[in-house]
Amino acid sequence: MSLMILGLALFLGAHSARIFAPGWRTAMVTRIGAGPWKLLNSLVSIVGFVLIIYGFAGARQHAMVLYTPPAALRHLNALFTLLAFLLVSGAYVPRNHLKAYVGHPMVAGVKSWAFGHLLATGMLHDVILFGSFVLWAVIDFAISRRRDRAEGVVYPAGTAAGDLITVLVGVVTWAVFAFWLHQRWIGANPFV
Repeated sequence: MSLMILGLALFLGAHSARIFAPGWRTAMVTRIGAGPWKLLNSLVSIVGFVLIIYGFAGARQHAMVLYTPPAALRHLNALFTLLAFLLVSGAYVPRNHLKAYVGHPMVAGVKSWAFGHLLATGMLHDVILFGSFVLWAVIDFAISRRRDRAEGVVYPAGTAAGDLITVLVGVVTWAVFAFWLHQRWIGANPFV
């Protein structure tokens, strides 16, 4: 479990510089340049992600039950995860209403994914992993939206074409992951 916690600290820490230390981040970008900063941030994130994966796999072998969620919450998780995939696709598909309305659909998608998994799982390692992501996403979303308002950020208006592509990409990638990849990669069938 300690590997997973170290991985969370690295991964979420790398994604939190703009939240908790924007002045330091700006100074580092100015000092070393945008490219090297992105490379360094990416390397720290990748190391953190790998540690999360290995730590989570190890923690699953010594699981400690905190609570047993009812089966209905596992199915509700599928809806939260579908919403997460729609939000994440909305972060990348241009000119969709999700991006225009939410502003930071990637972070909202992470929040939806992690919250749904908190409902559906009850092991200590699950609560630490998904709880960390929920907490990070809530804080990041609130600060990012506040920063947008302060800076007068306006996102481009959504279009029907952008919405259609967002929904198609989100639903298809969710279905592929839920019905095929989740079992293969994570070792758990989300619908059982």
